Amino acid sequence: MNPLYSWQSGSWQYFQGLRERLPHAFLLYGPQGIGKTQFAEQMAQSLLCETPDSAGHACQQCASCGWFTQYSHPDYRRVRPELLDEEEAAAQDVDADSGTKSTKASKTPSKEIVIHQIRALSDFMNISTHRQGRRVIVLYPAEALNIPAANALLKSLEEPAKDTVFILVCHSIDKLLPTILSRCHKFALSLPEHAQAMDWLRQQGVADADVWLAQQGGAPLAAKEMAQSESRDAMQDFLNHIAQPGSDMALKLADKMQKMDMPVTIAWMQRWLYDLFSYKQTARIRYYPRYEKEIAGLALRINPDRLMQMIKANNERQAIASHPLSPKLFLEDMLLEYAAAFA
Repeated sequence: MNPLYSWQSGSWQYFQGLRERLPHAFLLYGPQGIGKTQFAEQMAQSLLCETPDSAGHACQQCASCGWFTQYSHPDYRRVRPELLDEEEAAAQDVDADSGTKSTKASKTPSKEIVIHQIRALSDFMNISTHRQGRRVIVLYPAEALNIPAANALLKSLEEPAKDTVFILVCHSIDKLLPTILSRCHKFALSLPEHAQAMDWLRQQGVADADVWLAQQGGAPLAAKEMAQSESRDAMQDFLNHIAQPGSDMALKLADKMQKMDMPVTIAWMQRWLYDLFSYKQTARIRYYPRYEKEIAGLALRINPDRLMQMIKANNERQAIASHPLSPKLFLEDMLLEYAAAFA
């Protein structure tokens, strides 16, 4: 059975063509929500499998595959921020009868990959492999590496241990150190064709698939997640407000949205501004086709230079959105600037 998404077959064939002279480090990059992490894990399982099939897919039957599916393979390590581990554990730790999650008192999990996680790989890389084969390390998202961790990883990439393969996954290649980029084989994974993405979403039972796919820039996994997310109503509310800009709107919306995931909220605004710019230049809308009437009206009211300034300012905001000193003030600044552009 082919475990990949339909749009990944060409990328898998490319990977198979590299197995004769396997790079010691891959960097998988592309838009978020297209299945890069799943692809990386399939690469890892295939490299560790004892009897892969003719297409290079893991057999799912050998001892190695059994360990891998339980994340207990002695020659495999997965490195990611503590927050992702915590979220996965919380999703699994649900009472089957009540549907409630258990809570545990603990420190706030890190959103970054930190240096002790990279240093912990040293012992792993310096012992013999369990099956006299390869050892594989999957690390994602690579842009979550903080500076000390990135520098520590660089040493391992510069002097790779024998029979060790790194697979790094990232959404934003421009956020990685150039020295890390230069030591990895860059492997681009692209968006699926629109028809492929729509077919997959319909198979998943996603209603209004075309709307959600557009809002997520053509990324089908992100579209499915958003369609089923508790934040979909919040996004709708956000868009309804910014469709009618004003200072009162800005202050009320900032108060209402201050507890939302800030990078996500900023991304909603970035896409809205992109649609404004696109409509002003080409009369086309990419992300929010349902709001064509509102976007068309606003595009007539805004100065192009002012719009470009806001796009640049929001790109800068996104770079620090994970750590705002005051979420409410952070949002007020963005929304008042937006409202003022239409005053």
